[in-house]
Amino acid sequence: MNKTKYSDQLIDWLAELNYTHCFFVGGGNVMHLLESARTRLICIPVVHEVAAGIAAEYFNATNLKGQKAFALVTAGPGVTNIVTALGAAWLESRELLVIAGQAKTTNLSRGTVRQIGHQEIDGKSLAAPFSKESFLLDKQINKNEFVDLVNESGIDRKGPVFIEICIDISASPIEQAKIENLTPIKKIVAKNYELELMQIKDLILKSRRPIFLLGGGLDRLVAWDLTEKLKRIGIPVACTWNGIDRFSFEEEISIGRPNTYGMRSANILIQQSDLVLAIGTRLGLQQTGFAWEEFVPKGKIIQIDIDKAELEKGHPKIFMGVQADANVIFPEIVTSILQEALEIQDWREHIKYVKEQIKLKDPANVAGENFIEAYDFVQALSAELNDDDVVIPCSSGGAYTTMMSAFVNKPNQIMVTNKGLASMGYGLSGAIGAAISNPSRRCVLVEGDGGFAQNLQELGTVKVQDLNLKIFIFSNDGYASIRTMQKAYFNGNYIGCDNSTGVGLPDWEIVFAAYGIPVTTLNRTEMLNQPKITELMNTKGPAGFIVPIDPEQTYLPKITSKLNPDGSMSSNPLHLMHPPLEKKIQEVVLKYIAD
Repeated sequence: MNKTKYSDQLIDWLAELNYTHCFFVGGGNVMHLLESARTRLICIPVVHEVAAGIAAEYFNATNLKGQKAFALVTAGPGVTNIVTALGAAWLESRELLVIAGQAKTTNLSRGTVRQIGHQEIDGKSLAAPFSKESFLLDKQINKNEFVDLVNESGIDRKGPVFIEICIDISASPIEQAKIENLTPIKKIVAKNYELELMQIKDLILKSRRPIFLLGGGLDRLVAWDLTEKLKRIGIPVACTWNGIDRFSFEEEISIGRPNTYGMRSANILIQQSDLVLAIGTRLGLQQTGFAWEEFVPKGKIIQIDIDKAELEKGHPKIFMGVQADANVIFPEIVTSILQEALEIQDWREHIKYVKEQIKLKDPANVAGENFIEAYDFVQALSAELNDDDVVIPCSSGGAYTTMMSAFVNKPNQIMVTNKGLASMGYGLSGAIGAAISNPSRRCVLVEGDGGFAQNLQELGTVKVQDLNLKIFIFSNDGYASIRTMQKAYFNGNYIGCDNSTGVGLPDWEIVFAAYGIPVTTLNRTEMLNQPKITELMNTKGPAGFIVPIDPEQTYLPKITSKLNPDGSMSSNPLHLMHPPLEKKIQEVVLKYIAD
């Protein structure tokens, strides 16, 4: 009887599930799995395991064709190194499959002693707190079991699946008869939302100041398909940071992105709404503000989320919670009100006025003479980029918050970040995954120098793969957000935030040159309007751009907090950002809160 090595069969099953790419760091305990993947999938080696996990996450998050990638790492340090990627995908509810090696079944300690097998560590237990499934494959399982295990990553609320496979199991033969004619057994049961739809429609028709808040749980293709209908309805649309690319900021009915570090105009407007329909967003504290009791103070909140626990967590206070897949119910909501006449013209006029009065760049932000002002750069970059670009605004720090609060996204641009864990070093690895997932699109990364330094080794991956990736580094001598925090709360007693306080960063032009990647430094006068920059931006392949940012650059407006005598913190609500508006302007733009 014909026999197939089990690792070959596992990779074949993944291929059937439309896994096309594998990001990996090789090792002895995954040698059979890697050899099987080599002849069946596109395998992308990276330098560090965490990059494999991040790249796979962003590959999946940006792919419009249904293709998927997984991360393959060896046992022991391979597992411990990828834990950050697992944790971040868990917090953002993103699809991610991580397959790891493990020692031979006969060498597993199984809790009796600390270690028996080479590089043995209990990966299943390490991954369990932030995985939908964490599984030790110490014996062969059939196709049904394996497919259900892998598919769990994308069912209901998405999240990582972690599978560690003992090396002797991956190398063992499997009889063909055991794997034929097997199909997945899990089924997704459709639910009828007729009652909820009637209630939501009634609330929308009664509303005078409604807002749709689109979150990352709403797939971008679904949102893009609804764009014209949303414009016809005319209800203002806001986006969360995870849902940033679901609706173009350029559209007239867009109010932007409310958040603790969000657009001031968006914060002002959502706070005055009498009905916020939050679609596919968990309404976390950054979204509502830490003073969540004052989120939408004079309005009702309808929250649609696939996870019942998010509807019941108690913050913010919601009027109606609907446990549902946003991609199923939101199109039905839109269709139900498409022909209705809504009495919201005064609201739309107010929104137009607020957007005219409150600019994306706060005049309080200034930069020294030899530096580029961060918000000026972001607005210039917004104008420069095309509709089909993929934009990665890293995941933490000044570069991140500037991009998220001032970037003007265009229709069909893909934008992905990972704000839940807010890990430094995420941008480059994520951009690698996005660029490989979208080979026909230009990919643009904006990341701070402190974060970029944490995974700069992946420039080697960028070069070897010849990715069409344009990398902009905010060069401000270290950790801008940490510096700002220490200045605000500890009287400028700095430690561990820049070169002078112990954080050593390189000359970036030398680093790019070492990897053979063309690089140039922007200047304040011409910014992006330089022949060399234009050439590098429009020539396919990798390029680096150093953006000199003032270490004292401010990132305003923002929600401020104060330290109470008892050590607790108190924060302002979303609409009261620092610096405060002139009293005359504030009274007008916040008139519905004052009423």
